[in-house]
Amino acid sequence: MPVSTRTTVRTAGVAVRAMLVFTLVLGVGYTLLVTGIGQLALPWQANGSLVRNAAGDPVGSALIGQSFTDASGAADPQYFQSRPSAAGDGYDGGASSGSNWGPENPDLVSATEERKAAIAGLEGIDPSEVPADAVTASGSGLDPHISPAYALLQVPRVAEARGLDESEVRALVEAHIQQRDLGYLGEPRVNVVELNLALDALGR
Repeated sequence: MPVSTRTTVRTAGVAVRAMLVFTLVLGVGYTLLVTGIGQLALPWQANGSLVRNAAGDPVGSALIGQSFTDASGAADPQYFQSRPSAAGDGYDGGASSGSNWGPENPDLVSATEERKAAIAGLEGIDPSEVPADAVTASGSGLDPHISPAYALLQVPRVAEARGLDESEVRALVEAHIQQRDLGYLGEPRVNVVELNLALDALGR
């Protein structure tokens, strides 16, 4: 075999062996190592931050919002409502996005006014009292959080629909207010999915 041919074969053999080694080390070993660390150190987060009902069945993720509607598709008065979603038909994890409409876009202005009127009617308040996050979608369309102001605004309606004291429902909301991360990052917020699960856990 000529020298050049032997060199080419040797070089190809080294390349193939290197590819196999790195595939095993980085493609298999590294993946197993990171997965193992995740399962040991942060199992809840590593498995999708699933939230479960009283029976222990998964009903969603703490990271992804949901719509809470009745059989007709209207807002269910017994549940706290999430902010609007522009992801697919609403909170579609496979179509995460915002509306991409600018603040002066006539479609956005019209949609915002319609939402404001609908929420004002649902909550029995003046449209001027509706918080901004109640009528605008998040950039991802999947945000599970609303502002404490919007959550507290819904307390009278939820309490009446469930036959609960407003003070009991308000205390539940206040217990679910998440403060700023590290004391200064972001804004106080309420996870609607977790709040509604806690509401159902009251048994009424």
